[in-house]
Amino acid sequence: APPEWDWRSKGAVTKVKDQGMCGSCWAFSVTGNVEGQWFLNQGTLLSLSEQELLDCDKMDKACMGGLPSNAYSAIKNLGGLETEDDYSYQGHMQSCQFSAEKAKVYIQDSVELSQNEQKLAAWLAKRGPISVAINAFGMQFYRHGISRPLRPLCSPWLIDHAVLLVGYGQRSDVPFWAIKNSWGTDWGEKGYYYLHRGSGACGVNTMASSAVVD
Repeated sequence: APPEWDWRSKGAVTKVKDQGMCGSCWAFSVTGNVEGQWFLNQGTLLSLSEQELLDCDKMDKACMGGLPSNAYSAIKNLGGLETEDDYSYQGHMQSCQFSAEKAKVYIQDSVELSQNEQKLAAWLAKRGPISVAINAFGMQFYRHGISRPLRPLCSPWLIDHAVLLVGYGQRSDVPFWAIKNSWGTDWGEKGYYYLHRGSGACGVNTMASSAVVD
C-alpha cells in the first residue's frame, strides 16, 4: 500500500449526504462504494439512489437497518441503480418506483474483503472506496481529529453503523482511516470521520466489502 491515499482528490467520491432520522446507513455505504466502482471502471461519477434500496430491497429493513451484502444482491437482482436525481431520497420507506429503463449503473457481483488493515489499505488504493461497518460509539461525541475510543467502549463485536472508507494516511505520525459518514456536512470534519488505523478500532476491519463492476 502507498503511504497515503485519498479518493476524494481523485474524483471518485460524491458529496456527503444526510440519512436524516432513518436507519439507512447501510444504503449510503453501498451507494458510496458503487459510485466509486462505477467511476473507476466507467469514468463517470454519478450520485446514486439510496431511496431505491429503501423501497425495493426486500431483504433489508429500510429505516430499521440492513446489510451491505444484501443490498448488493438487491442491486443485482433489480437490474441496477437509478441516480439520486431520478429517484431522490425521502428518508422513509415508500412503494418501489424502480424502473429498469432508468437504471444508470449495474454491478456484476460483490466481494468480502480481508480483515487485515494493511491489505484493506492496499485494496483501497488500487481498487476504490470500501464499504465497512463499525461500532458507532466513537462517533456520538466526535468533533474533529483522529478518534481512538477505548476498546471496551467501542467493541468490534457490536457493529451498528455502515460507512465508507475513502482514504488513509497519517497526522502527526498517527495513522488514520478517512471515513465518509452519512450524517450531513455539519457533523465531524465536514461530514467525515477520522479513525485510528491499524488497531481494529471499533471493528472497522470486520465487515469490509465492495461491489464488482466490470
